[in-house]
Amino acid sequence: MGGDHAGPQRRRVRVWFGEHAVADYCAEAELADRYAAAMSRRFAGLRVTSEPVSAADPGTGRPLPGERLWEVAPK
Repeated sequence: MGGDHAGPQRRRVRVWFGEHAVADYCAEAELADRYAAAMSRRFAGLRVTSEPVSAADPGTGRPLPGERLWEVAPK
């Protein structure tokens, strides 16, 4: 009866401009998936990746900004 004692799955979402990550965030999987979808719509020409984060390598991404900011157009 092995359960998942590591806590909720976390994902690292990055928005790429060529070879450079212009956004790098980590969040729980469901929230990260919603963020990745929002960024794909907002930055249709850029590559957006979402990768699992292991407990051994928590990643360097920051916490996500508030959801209300996801759809705010850049100036």
